[in-house]
Amino acid sequence: MSVETGASAKKQFMVTSDNLNWYAAYTRVNQELIIKKKLDELGIENYLPQEEQVRDTPLGRKKIRVILIHGMIFIRTDKATSFSLLNDYLLNIVYLKDRENRHSLIIPDKQMQDFMFLLDFSTEGVEVLNKDLKRGDRVRVIKGSLQGLEGELVRLKGHKRVVVRLEGVASIATSFIPGSFLEKIE
Repeated sequence: MSVETGASAKKQFMVTSDNLNWYAAYTRVNQELIIKKKLDELGIENYLPQEEQVRDTPLGRKKIRVILIHGMIFIRTDKATSFSLLNDYLLNIVYLKDRENRHSLIIPDKQMQDFMFLLDFSTEGVEVLNKDLKRGDRVRVIKGSLQGLEGELVRLKGHKRVVVRLEGVASIATSFIPGSFLEKIE
């Protein structure tokens, strides 16, 4: 009887960059960090939106990382590996489904890059919105620190903002952006 050591039991996935897609997946309550750790160990690219906050504790002020979208993680992999994570590695996740064809929802790379950029840029300048907003014009930011960001123009709390929407998942809104910093995308 042979026993595998922990190092040899860990498998690194070799996925080609040709067929990689971003998938959004639900996790069980408070399992986001555990799933992220397993994905990291397997060498699977993933994104768990978090921010640093300073909290008062009985032992004084302490910096902690807080999850911004509870119960959700984003995974970039190919289709075969996405199924293998469920079937072979028994990750306790459920992929969001596309409403039209009931397949796993694929998030376009540009949308995901804008989503990650906006959250990483400044969590103080964005709001995570889990409700559907009224669709407006598609816009691109042409000036300022958010230059190149694409999204939807909306009025929120009386101000113009750009919303980056991951269809069927979540939306995030920038802080106020002057109209002169925007151009309409046809």
